[in-house]
Amino acid sequence: MDKLEKIENYNEPKGPVVLVVMDGVGIGRNPASDFVKIASTPNLDWLREHTLYTELKAHGTAVGLPDDSDMGNSEVGHNAMGCGRIFSQGAALVGKAIASGRLFEGDVWRELVANVIDHQTTLHFIGLFSDGNVHSNLNHLEAMLTRAKAEGIRKARIHPLIDGRDVPPTSALTYVDRFEGFLGDINASGTVEYCVASGGGRMKITMDRYNADWGMVERGWNTHVKGEGRGFPTMRQAIETYRAETPGILDQDLPPFVIERDGKPVGRIEDGDSVIFFNFRGDRALEITKAFEADQLSEFRRGPKPSVLYAGMMQYDGDLCVPQKYLVSPPAIDRTMSQYLSTTGVPQFAISETQKFGHMTYFFNGNNSGKFATETWREIPSDNCPFENAPRMKAKEITDEVVRAIESGEYRFIRLNYPNGDMVGHTGVFEAVKIAVEAVDEGVGRLMQAVRNTGGILVCSADHGNSDDMCELDKKTGQLKLDDEGKPLPKTAHSLNPVPAIIYDPANGANARLAKLDQPGIANLAATCITLLGYRPPADYTASLVEVGGATRD
Repeated sequence: MDKLEKIENYNEPKGPVVLVVMDGVGIGRNPASDFVKIASTPNLDWLREHTLYTELKAHGTAVGLPDDSDMGNSEVGHNAMGCGRIFSQGAALVGKAIASGRLFEGDVWRELVANVIDHQTTLHFIGLFSDGNVHSNLNHLEAMLTRAKAEGIRKARIHPLIDGRDVPPTSALTYVDRFEGFLGDINASGTVEYCVASGGGRMKITMDRYNADWGMVERGWNTHVKGEGRGFPTMRQAIETYRAETPGILDQDLPPFVIERDGKPVGRIEDGDSVIFFNFRGDRALEITKAFEADQLSEFRRGPKPSVLYAGMMQYDGDLCVPQKYLVSPPAIDRTMSQYLSTTGVPQFAISETQKFGHMTYFFNGNNSGKFATETWREIPSDNCPFENAPRMKAKEITDEVVRAIESGEYRFIRLNYPNGDMVGHTGVFEAVKIAVEAVDEGVGRLMQAVRNTGGILVCSADHGNSDDMCELDKKTGQLKLDDEGKPLPKTAHSLNPVPAIIYDPANGANARLAKLDQPGIANLAATCITLLGYRPPADYTASLVEVGGATRD
């Protein structure tokens, strides 16, 4: 791999280039719903007025998703920022594999089907139950069930993880009604028996990430595999009962449930079964995958592990080869910014707290868990509590570490993620979101001072919006939707809004100028950082947001 070439006639910064990812901090379009705007953000306000500033697209085709109606997410966002190019991502890859038939022609699908037919056992599907297109898509599940019937699978069991995070927060019954209609049609012939077996809210069971709360995975294991938990005759009744018992509960927080007939679970996972985890996104799939694949497990008392054939929708970690079997290959992302900088000998520092540490390392480096030679990584352990209870999260601790790294003079490129705007934004608790955004602004203010003191450059942006769009809006009127008490209905999903791009170079502000680009996106940030460091970006990277010295492209 070639080293990066130096830019001629460019005064390199004396200090480091610092990339700040303000996770979930976008640019809102409705002031009443924009809690980035509502929060007190004197530092970000000053930067918008006094530095190089533009807006970036962070969703849809700009990050490799199928359509501009698809909201961005942290994984594809960090992929794009880290590799400087746009790759077709999970939802698009899976959709194409299903539409073309490649998924069903692959060795893993054929093996899963043959295992069930040969042993006369059950095919299980576990995954996020919505069409949010961030972790999964219900269309993919229905396509696989339809194909399973066509290939002679007589018995299938589905274990839905209720969303309410990438889709409206209490929309579960919309998907239940759709899916029950689908099952009614597929079972009508009498040749198959396909039904829901267990489930629960995505933030209660199964879908933990970054080893933050293995208790979630244990609850999922007990529910899906052992069939242990509160029993209900239908998924609808489970949801309605939990809502009645806890008014205002969000779908993502619904407790686990088990579907029973005659007092017995309809779908334990047993020896000889095949299991598909149909999420295509990796972060919240790795731990349940480990529970199915690891011979020894210390994170919780798993009990006897059933002998099943397990596969993920995609490969969730290429370095660790997890899972061992998967239906669709992830995008092959090579030549990331981190790799180029490492080859060129540029010392780098990457940091976040647990909730987004993997984003600044694994996803930023192209779905690669390996550390490049010149990289130093630092993880700040996240609190294990509801984010609305501690909305400042670890912003101060992250800032402390980054200020030390800036002042040390050891690093030329520093990247960090403040998770607050996204993780607290997902709670739908307005006052907590305001505090979360203010904590990020305070951190940015301290970083501004540090780069002023050292002659560095600060680049502030985001991977997608969230806190900028916190209320449900009426699609016809654009007005806030209100509940029975006249309060705004919270929106917990990511937004389709653009995100800011701020370049603050206090030592030499006139050294760079904004390039004239048509609809720039967050993929342009890689070339921007490389340019500010004094190097020419790779020719196939999306263009730098700034022009400096001789870096102007033809």
